Amino acid sequence: MNALANPCAPGARPRIVVVGDAEQALRRLVDWAPIEALADVTLHHQPLSGQALVDALKDADAVVLVRDRTPFDAELLAALPKLRYLVFTGTRNTTLDLAALAARQIPVSHTEWGPSKDSTCEMTWALILAATRQLETQAALLRRGQWRPDAALPLAGVLHGQTLGLVGLGEIGGRVARVGQALGMKVIAWSPRMTPERAAAHGALAVPLEELLATSKVVSLHLVPTPATRHLLDAPLLALMRPDSLLVNTSRSALIDSKALASALEQGRPGYAALDVFDVEPLPQDSPLRQLPNALLTPHLGFVAEPVFERFASGVGECLAAWLAGQPLVRVMGESASAA
Repeated sequence: MNALANPCAPGARPRIVVVGDAEQALRRLVDWAPIEALADVTLHHQPLSGQALVDALKDADAVVLVRDRTPFDAELLAALPKLRYLVFTGTRNTTLDLAALAARQIPVSHTEWGPSKDSTCEMTWALILAATRQLETQAALLRRGQWRPDAALPLAGVLHGQTLGLVGLGEIGGRVARVGQALGMKVIAWSPRMTPERAAAHGALAVPLEELLATSKVVSLHLVPTPATRHLLDAPLLALMRPDSLLVNTSRSALIDSKALASALEQGRPGYAALDVFDVEPLPQDSPLRQLPNALLTPHLGFVAEPVFERFASGVGECLAAWLAGQPLVRVMGESASAA
């Protein structure tokens, strides 16, 4: 797959289509002039799906995907007979059918990540602190012209001395653990492959998942979804959580049964949720989660940071420039690289 590129038929201008650029960051951060001198470029900022997505991509010789916002399966690929090259931002995209792409001999390149893991860790703690200190509620009071609530309500909590339960202790989970320890929290952890030694290397204690959920003040998810962890937190496990606990998810929505979570929040176990990821994004207006007073919701901002998108943008430019020039492609994935 890392052969010299062959964009399209001799004499024809290639067509490049970018989808998923919700932040309009690639338009702003990539110098498109050299690329547009050689190709026709279209950037889409609104989410596309179904026939609208096919219509946007059907004449594309090259497609650029921002992260995994646009699932790219064999059915979609079959509707794109002109496609010759695909680029995605970041280093992992679990929605790509790499086998189907390989069967069509379509090379797939990716960009570098940038400080996305640091960004996601910081987003995790922004949610934890905002929920614990009731920042959304307190800021709304000031906007309404108030200083304190009219009624006597429970006050904000303190994290020092509390237990932080991490479901997943990889690169992001390990960062989150260090911050928790700096705040004086006890850190416990579980994952499908957790060992006491691995947990201890991060200053944490390995415990069963049920114990983690039942004892933690804050539970934060940091796993890559697999068939075995899809809807890991279902109704029975959510019911184990403390009524004063906070559930945080900046990883993937597939780890939680969303319908069960909405019901669990209504019943007060967990007492609060702070969510940055959802089954359908953008989150539908009629989602039950939007109506819950004990849910803090943000629009998938974990990796959305200027330094991260600067790296995405430079990588996209580099990939497209090599492809258009007929040079060896950069950072090409093989079929076995789907979990890279």
